[in-house]
Amino acid sequence: MDDQGRSSPTAPTLYALDTNVLIHDPNALLNFQEHHVAIPMTVLEELDKLKSGKHGVAAECRQAIRLIDTVLGGATPEEVEHGVPIQRGKNGPSGLLSILMSKRAEPLTWLPEDLNDNKIINQLVELQSGRPGLSVVLVTKDINMRLKARACGLAAEDYHTDQLVDDVDLLSKGYHDMEGSFWDRVSKVETRQGHGRTWHRVLLVDNLPAVHINEFIIDEQGFVGWIKEIDGNELLILDLHQEQLLHQEAWGLRPRDIYQALALYALLDPDIHLVNLSGAAGSGKTILALAAAIEQTMVSKRYRRIIATRSVQNLDQEIGFLPGTEAEKMEPWLGAITDNLEALHLDDESPHGSVDYILQKVPLQFKSLNYIRGRSFQQSLILIDECQNLTPHQMKTIITRAGSGSKVVCLGNLAQIDTPYLSAPSSGLTYLTERFKDFPQGVHITLQGVPRSVLAEYAEAHM
Repeated sequence: MDDQGRSSPTAPTLYALDTNVLIHDPNALLNFQEHHVAIPMTVLEELDKLKSGKHGVAAECRQAIRLIDTVLGGATPEEVEHGVPIQRGKNGPSGLLSILMSKRAEPLTWLPEDLNDNKIINQLVELQSGRPGLSVVLVTKDINMRLKARACGLAAEDYHTDQLVDDVDLLSKGYHDMEGSFWDRVSKVETRQGHGRTWHRVLLVDNLPAVHINEFIIDEQGFVGWIKEIDGNELLILDLHQEQLLHQEAWGLRPRDIYQALALYALLDPDIHLVNLSGAAGSGKTILALAAAIEQTMVSKRYRRIIATRSVQNLDQEIGFLPGTEAEKMEPWLGAITDNLEALHLDDESPHGSVDYILQKVPLQFKSLNYIRGRSFQQSLILIDECQNLTPHQMKTIITRAGSGSKVVCLGNLAQIDTPYLSAPSSGLTYLTERFKDFPQGVHITLQGVPRSVLAEYAEAHM
């Protein structure tokens, strides 16, 4: 469903938005169709406190405040209280937006008002008791707040407008593992060669399930194909020779399995502008991306620089208290990058010296996500680690920073979400995977296995 509102148009429903909803999606108030959207005064106060630049969510707060101001425009206080129409074009449902304020000198209190969440719940319960014909629903990303609201007799639900899937197990892996031979499924094939490549136009006996452009086909006979065009059950497939894939090399690194080989192939392909790598801890996401990035900046000179950043809970709030330049402040948080640089040079006489040398020679810049906003990076390879901790809105904000000749590489593990109010289905990494599954210049690969160590593999499986 494209909109958040679920009630029938004949039943008046008021949806009250919590602060975390407007941080998650600053345009959330536009997604409730014909229904009444209310912003509690406590939420406005929280947005005001968080809008300063030292907070990682400051930009989202400012955007939400600007939109509220635009919708309310020059409305009178009475209109603001009762609801101002939300204009969405000529024929779209308008709905209403209001600011919710308590009118009682001594408000009825169900929960102690030492917490803002409790103040909002009390205000909504009071509103509901005062207007029996009105259906009031609290919309919040905070599961505990939803539980407290329901305990007080108030309807509460999650904000799910930008949630594209309910079960992340249904997400595409980026490839299809097939039993036996792929060619047993083919009724007709036309093969051509050119520029050192082999192409197959095949007519399938049966469609593959949920096939998308730039996905890979891997069978048990050693065939690896890359789907480049789809027309019903007719596919145009680029034949990728498995031996050549497994013997690729980037900055001395070779893939350990066919899935890493496919990821490295996409990372090194100049026609692929977005690579999305997900997988368990230790599956090789960061080291593959880093090796490909150094190879393409130092050897092939395809990109002028590498921009490395990651999403870490509270990073943007805490970075200002660290000493040094932005790069020096970011270095403790980007230890994964320097750890993998050292892993790439373990065979050198002095791995630590090699890392220092590479950091001096490679145009590698560590950036905080908070400082990427508003920037445009030309001819850059942008590495974004820990993408599972980003909201869909944050993911869009960062990816749109890619300028001419740039490539974005997103890395993440949906099993390790640290951000409050985010789950695997609502994560920006899930949103990205689903939204870009038909992007002709994008590739998604879910890496397999835990090559880091036997200990890491056991922990991933049993803890």
